[in-house]
Amino acid sequence: MYRHTRTVAILMTAMTLLACATLQPDYETPTVNVKAVRPLPSGHLAPQFEIVLHIVNPNRTPLNLHGIACTLALDGHNLLTGVAGDLPTIGGYGDGDVTLTATTSLLSGIRFFANLVQNRRERITYELAAKLDPGGLRPTIRVSEKGEIDLSGEL
Repeated sequence: MYRHTRTVAILMTAMTLLACATLQPDYETPTVNVKAVRPLPSGHLAPQFEIVLHIVNPNRTPLNLHGIACTLALDGHNLLTGVAGDLPTIGGYGDGDVTLTATTSLLSGIRFFANLVQNRRERITYELAAKLDPGGLRPTIRVSEKGEIDLSGEL
């Protein structure tokens, strides 16, 4: 009985230490920006794109990514959704690029282009939502970037 209680106490202590080790009070959320979007050759009905994301790690600890999932929306229409695994480590106070393959939502694309033709505007809004998986006991990191794209051709 004593041996079982001791084992449970040791396991609980180890889990508590691991939980505390994952908490970083000065941790800053990494920055994720879209660097490039390129069409890929595809024989499917839904076109595929390569999305290159630039990730900046403002922390001293390396960012070991096990996976990433992202969605790119234009004017509220989720047009591209993609994932990637087996990603490079982004060093502390470092940056790097991550490439993933994304698929277009055909119906969202049709709705977006119909809306664009009906309501001609000089700007459209975009939103990137990304989920970074650092693996292990560390919680997922969710980041988003919002902005506008100027369609008028003026700088």
